[in-house]
Amino acid sequence: MALSNNEKGKSLLQVFSSVESMLLAFLIFSLITSSLSEIFFEERFDDDWQSRWVRSDWKRSEGKAGSFRHTAGKWSGDPDDKGIQTTTDARHFAISAKIPEFSNKNRTLVVQYSIKFEQDIECGGGYLKLHSGYVNQKKYGGDTPYSMMFGPDLCGTQTKKLHVILSYQGQNYPIKKDLQCETDKLTHFYTFILRPDASYSVWIDGRERDSGSMYTDWDILPPRKIKDLNAKKPADWEEREYIDDPNQVKPEGYDSIPREIPDPKAKKPDHWDEEEDGIWRPPKVPNPAYKGPWKRKKVKNPNYKGKWKTPWIDNPEFEDDPDLYVLRPTKYVGIEIWQVKAGSVFDNILICDDPDYAKKVIEEVFVHREAEKEAFEEAEKVRKAREEEESQRAREEGEKRRRDRDRDRHRDRHRRRYRHDYDDDYHVSFQFILIYPLNLFSLVALRGLIN
Repeated sequence: MALSNNEKGKSLLQVFSSVESMLLAFLIFSLITSSLSEIFFEERFDDDWQSRWVRSDWKRSEGKAGSFRHTAGKWSGDPDDKGIQTTTDARHFAISAKIPEFSNKNRTLVVQYSIKFEQDIECGGGYLKLHSGYVNQKKYGGDTPYSMMFGPDLCGTQTKKLHVILSYQGQNYPIKKDLQCETDKLTHFYTFILRPDASYSVWIDGRERDSGSMYTDWDILPPRKIKDLNAKKPADWEEREYIDDPNQVKPEGYDSIPREIPDPKAKKPDHWDEEEDGIWRPPKVPNPAYKGPWKRKKVKNPNYKGKWKTPWIDNPEFEDDPDLYVLRPTKYVGIEIWQVKAGSVFDNILICDDPDYAKKVIEEVFVHREAEKEAFEEAEKVRKAREEEESQRAREEGEKRRRDRDRDRHRDRHRRRYRHDYDDDYHVSFQFILIYPLNLFSLVALRGLIN
């Protein structure tokens, strides 16, 4: 039955009303979710950043303490987006900020920050630490206990490790996986997410790089399951996937088939003399009917159970801790590292319970990603041009030194040759002075005898 215009209008109103209700419900849900999420600490390193951070005096008396400067770095997508950069090579760097105390019990923990290794670091860290209890910030250093350490650690071309170290009952446990960090000279975000079910995720630049569980990826608790070392493979366990066909019978006369037979194509040579050469016999050739020793064909084993494996059983030493994921109440966040070459820019530190907000921060910063890449490429062009200029200058100086050495060697050879000629003239003159008077005296004496 066709609907009247009035009925069609009512239907459309009902549809619109339903859509409006759904949108309103979604909006309310979003507001509730947003209000429930919490940001424990966020640092964008604005101009007043020093009011929140305390530089440590650790290693200062030994002359080994490095410092931080407020900068966007040598290349940046947004020059106004500044972080703090390590300065002075071969130094220890230690700085911390006190934050409102919080616990991650019954909530997701998100720890995120960005770092840009502008330098060829050679060897050093770029990680972040969370601390519980009281911390003397002026003495904050490598021996200060921490509840979590997260971030990259580079050394040479081989080590590019991404640390995730968690503290449990006063002992530090590193993740067992070999996580890798980025090694280029652009800004990268590192995110660690720890959930109430003890599952975790590691993001790099907002994309999940790894995930797992604290129960399996840290040696904190004994494993839930262990192999039953007392178990033995049952005697009737069949591991053979294929067996000889028991129904196959060897053909009659199979074993009497010779390996070789006389060559049916061979002919006795015309010059063969049986009285002298003996009875002629054709040469042997492989028998095409010979198939080798008889073997039964293989068929699927109906009793096949697969390769036997030691079964897993409940570990009697395992005792679950439902609060395994809970860190001690966090009160401080800090950067405590050592670097051979300084120049790392830390920025965008975030501690919250909302992964979506963390991803939003990454997207906001990466709006300038292409601009940063272009700035880096331009800086690389300038660096390479400067290096080429320095290399050219070094080549020219080397060529000048070579010419100077050649000139000096030529002058020395000339001096030695001149001295040799001078000595020869001196000896000739001296001999003349000695010999000429003697010769003159001899001539006078000879003339006297003649006369």
